[in-house]
Amino acid sequence: MARALRMLVTWVSRAHNYILTLNDRFEYSFSDKALHFLVIGAIGLALILLVYPVFRLLANHNRVLAITWIYVLTVLLALTFAIEVGQRVTGTGTMDFSDVMAGMGGFFAVTAVIVALHFLLWLVKCIVRAVRGKH
Repeated sequence: MARALRMLVTWVSRAHNYILTLNDRFEYSFSDKALHFLVIGAIGLALILLVYPVFRLLANHNRVLAITWIYVLTVLLALTFAIEVGQRVTGTGTMDFSDVMAGMGGFFAVTAVIVALHFLLWLVKCIVRAVRGKH
């Protein structure tokens, strides 16, 4: 986990330095806050342009549960990583990627139970419809 975070921090640091170099090279005087505003805004726009068509397709096919699941997965991934980083910073635990995997495993297990129950409910409805149709 620490190695993966170091790699991510290194990548972000390199991107940050590159953007600062561009800022200096073109003689812009953007502050750090202004650069964050611009870069995060651009990343957000790019994500909207990528995610919107997928969610629209899912919504048109009445797959709101799939959209919800993707959203919850994203939030839980951010939360589990934040918890691990918080443990590292505060010294209240060991920052470990396997903890993230265990947490996400819990989410996938709960999801599997929900899917199984949904399938059983669908199956019962199909059987009830078939029995009603024969009488």
